[in-house]
Amino acid sequence: MKTIFFHGILTAILSSFFSLGFIHAEVRLPKIFGSHMVLQQGKPIQVWGWANPGESVTVQIGEAKQTAVANAQGEWKLSLPAMKAGGPYLMKVNGTNEIAMENIMIGEVWLCSGQSNMEMGMKMFHISPQEIAAADHPNVRLMLVENRWTERPQHDIEGTWKVCTPQSIAEGGWNGFSATAYYFGRELQQQLGVAVGLIDADWGGTRIESWTAPEGFAAVPALKEESDRVQWANPANPAHQQRLQQALGELDQWHRSAREAWQSSQAAPPVPTFPVELRGPQELQQATALYNGMIHPLAPIGIRGAIWYQGESNMGDGMRYADRMNALITGWRQVWRQGDFPFYFVQIAPFLYPDKPPQMAPEIWEAQTMASQSIPNTGMVVINDVGELQDIHPQDKRTVGLRLAALALAKTYGKKQTIFSGPVFQSLRAQGPELHVHFDHAHGGLTTRDGKTPDWFEIIDAEEGDFVPASARISGNKVILSSPQVKNPVAMRFAWSHVAMPNLMNGKGLPAGAFRAALPADHQWLKTHAPDAKDYEVIYDLDLKKLGAEIVYDQDHHLTRKKTFDRIAYYLELQDDRLRTKQLFVSMKAFTDDLAKIGVPTIASAAVFQQQLEQVNVVSNIKGIVNGSNLTGCNIEFWPHNYSQANAGNIAGASAEAYDFGDQRLDDPNGYGSMQIHHHAAQQTLFAINHWRDGLRADVGIGNQPSGERDWTFAANAGSYRTMRLRVLIRPSK
Repeated sequence: MKTIFFHGILTAILSSFFSLGFIHAEVRLPKIFGSHMVLQQGKPIQVWGWANPGESVTVQIGEAKQTAVANAQGEWKLSLPAMKAGGPYLMKVNGTNEIAMENIMIGEVWLCSGQSNMEMGMKMFHISPQEIAAADHPNVRLMLVENRWTERPQHDIEGTWKVCTPQSIAEGGWNGFSATAYYFGRELQQQLGVAVGLIDADWGGTRIESWTAPEGFAAVPALKEESDRVQWANPANPAHQQRLQQALGELDQWHRSAREAWQSSQAAPPVPTFPVELRGPQELQQATALYNGMIHPLAPIGIRGAIWYQGESNMGDGMRYADRMNALITGWRQVWRQGDFPFYFVQIAPFLYPDKPPQMAPEIWEAQTMASQSIPNTGMVVINDVGELQDIHPQDKRTVGLRLAALALAKTYGKKQTIFSGPVFQSLRAQGPELHVHFDHAHGGLTTRDGKTPDWFEIIDAEEGDFVPASARISGNKVILSSPQVKNPVAMRFAWSHVAMPNLMNGKGLPAGAFRAALPADHQWLKTHAPDAKDYEVIYDLDLKKLGAEIVYDQDHHLTRKKTFDRIAYYLELQDDRLRTKQLFVSMKAFTDDLAKIGVPTIASAAVFQQQLEQVNVVSNIKGIVNGSNLTGCNIEFWPHNYSQANAGNIAGASAEAYDFGDQRLDDPNGYGSMQIHHHAAQQTLFAINHWRDGLRADVGIGNQPSGERDWTFAANAGSYRTMRLRVLIRPSK
């Protein structure tokens, strides 16, 4: 039974043993090396493989030669000097045997990855017969990586380098080699005049997490939960080893108990199961599964950069997709150890997603835009003018590939005259009842594809109604928006629907992508509406997007402020999905003299308060919230505990059957968590931040929740806000 228990472990060990090449008859290289390949110019050439332990292996390309000795595991690796573009070369590898690879070029190498729109082959292109017949490009080389996901990182792939011909471009994959990659590589080769190698590693219908390296998850704090799951499965992780040791102890105990049961003719206890958290991915879509099988074996082959076309399978992630992009790119860059190499990607096309809200795709587009603006050495192409609303796989991959190539030519290869971007939002200003939207990259001036007025613009009033279609007119490098329904516009959005194929473009024919924007926050609001706020000092400043099991403040002065204080204040700003900023400033007579206890009431802070508040002042821009000074009938519920609906505070008007102003704190301090201030005399929650351990599924709100529990318990709505910030302040005693 012990053998059965560890059958999975034994299988994984043997698989790794053979994949590492521990058993050798001769020198061997991974299949990323081969005749007809392209090696990256201008970078040291990394070559590696397997041989008998202690065996000397020599690699020669042209005049360059280097020798390495295989280690005890039979692994060897060496580096040849960087070479200039050229070829063809013969590459020889000599040990106990000789390997000769011919027709090797030195040039530019790009990794091409993603899901089905990258995988979509040349035979699916609508004019593929003519295009395939013309695909005779001796200096474009193709490597199609066979689809494979694995539980553990692999050290080799299945694939063969081929010269680009009408035959090879139509072989394998999903109806041939990636059309997007082909047009990208063909354009680079023609513009640069050097050989271009394309590594096509993609798989339709896959999520970005599956392609991400463990190093990437670890580098993005917002993905800590996923990173922890990945690290639990890492055999080198001390936590993994400790849990495995515990499992072994459980198995040993079972073995003794089972033997005793057998000897006494009793029923044996059930066999312990292998801890699921110690296993790697068990299916295609789980984190690292495709990285393990298709990306890890490629590094550290020299590459110039990567292109990426993916996102449809992550529909619903919203802005979290920007974090996932950051993890993917950062992880690959760490694994390759070639610096922040270029990473260019495609903003997915519009499509009528069935049974999906129309804003779901724009939220992914927004996340992709943020990734392109926040991650160094990246770029994004917009293709909303070549989408097909009834087909998630638009036919025109030539335009996609050429736009990616323009990005690379301009940003990587210094072709300054290459136009690579359509209009990009720069700023938003109000002028009376109009909004003026200014754009960068308006090369040749803003215009429209069909000669009509710009479409798909919407604006919203400061207080009344929702977004409404806007009349738009072009004036130089800006678009002016207005609507008779909107007297005081504060925000706008563009192409905010999954079926939006807007007509705005620049003079070079490149389209503008979806975005939304609001007027800058009114930093004078607090001074104007709560003039006594000037007497307060900030102790804590927290971006609530960073909520989690550990609270890490952007500012934390509680250890350095030594002044006594007589009042405490909370200033909460929330920008909702309609781009309206909700604000609340509430101050009160100090309910504690301990600064450690006035922030988020974590276990570490030991803050537990359920009491009436005195001398409460409230200022808010939200209709319905009672503003005023020296308000009575206010109370606080701060604790890290679980709580129930019972009216333990004996608050007048509170319900014993719903979560509101008088809930009962329970014994467990490691619980749901409540940070609430109420004006119960007005039957109002002033603000609530609950369940902060759950990050973007925490509860956050100002005023009563419109539906559900009035104090926002179980709202799980933090992720719905575009921005969230809490400041905790004190007024020093005079």
